[in-house]
Amino acid sequence: VQLVESGGGLVQPGGSLRLSCAASGFTFSTSAMGWFRQAPGKEREFVAAIISSGSSAYYADSVRGRFTISRDNAKNTVYLQMNNLKPADTAVYYCNAASRLHALVAGITEELGDWGQGTQVTVSS
Repeated sequence: VQLVESGGGLVQPGGSLRLSCAASGFTFSTSAMGWFRQAPGKEREFVAAIISSGSSAYYADSVRGRFTISRDNAKNTVYLQMNNLKPADTAVYYCNAASRLHALVAGITEELGDWGQGTQVTVSS
């Protein structure tokens, strides 16, 4: 399993970013995919997840209505569109895969793949 995140950067509060995660080494089209983040001094937390077909997604309360997860199974890529960013969104963002959505939402580590290097998102004026 290889996951390569990109698209992070420095953005002002209220701004937007689109993260991408390129996946390889497993059957992407039959896997649920998710995004997580880890802020300095805090544990990694769940952000959003999407089922294999892309027809259903689940979000953490802190990002619901501002973030949108999507996927392109032809490109083996999952995206995270982040709008109305807040300083509290500052973190390293990671993607991961699992055979079922619940494993991502609940952060069941033994069901997740290896973590990539992540991409830094900094929201600051």
